[in-house]
Amino acid sequence: MQTIHNINELRAAVKQAKINHPGIRIGFVPTMGFLHKGHASLLEAARRQCDLVILSIFVNPLQFGPNEDFDKYPRNEEGDLAVAKAVGTDIVFLPSVDEMYPQPTKTIITVSQITDRLCGASRPGHFDGVGTIVSKLFNIVQPDAAYFGLKDAQQIAVINQMVNDLNMPVEIVPCPILRESDGLAMSSRNVYLLPEEREQALVLSASLKLAEGLIREQNGEVDVMSLIETLSQTIRQAPLAVIDYVEILAYPSLETVSSLKDTEQIIIALAVKFGKTRLIDNVIIRLK
Repeated sequence: MQTIHNINELRAAVKQAKINHPGIRIGFVPTMGFLHKGHASLLEAARRQCDLVILSIFVNPLQFGPNEDFDKYPRNEEGDLAVAKAVGTDIVFLPSVDEMYPQPTKTIITVSQITDRLCGASRPGHFDGVGTIVSKLFNIVQPDAAYFGLKDAQQIAVINQMVNDLNMPVEIVPCPILRESDGLAMSSRNVYLLPEEREQALVLSASLKLAEGLIREQNGEVDVMSLIETLSQTIRQAPLAVIDYVEILAYPSLETVSSLKDTEQIIIALAVKFGKTRLIDNVIIRLK
């Protein structure tokens, strides 16, 4: 496994791999590090489907707001490299902020409309930062396929839109949410949770399971606003839970739905704070 910190060195390594192995398929997993089993599952998917697997670890300052946790975002380079090596990663790209942003950025990638809701509404500018860094990484790595976890389903919708609109030659591969044995969605931010917060955070997966059950039982004949209220009431039963949003939208368009009857696929998406830790979770349900 190679560890590379420099853009030009990474480009040279990819170029050499293509010369040595014409027609190879390159799989790419962009992350912010502090890797867990969810990240490992993305690397494993890339390993199964691709010849060369590249992982990037970069905590991107552009996608953090002024009052968010960029400086405190968990980092563990040694642990990350161990996870990467265990699943057979070929190259780990570990650039510095100065390497990725050697001068003030004057070019920003903005995807409109689908960024106006969910995390895009509560974290202004977040997806501009995501679109910009992902496009930069795609230009550097030039992968055939890139792997993203569905825990951040809005991010996948945004990146898909960007790739389609700009004719980027990369396949976006969504991968399932991985959960702890008790149902909590795996996240690097889970490390912030105090024991009582960690226990109460289980209300997220429980409420999603309840909502999906109600939709299945009633064959989609449910009132959207009533279901959102039921979800919200369920979450509020956890005293430490502070709701950011509870929404039911068409997916991947993220358009508002007033009825489930004429909708092919929906996402039920949650963002809830427990103490200082903001967690997201979702379930995507195909109705037709």
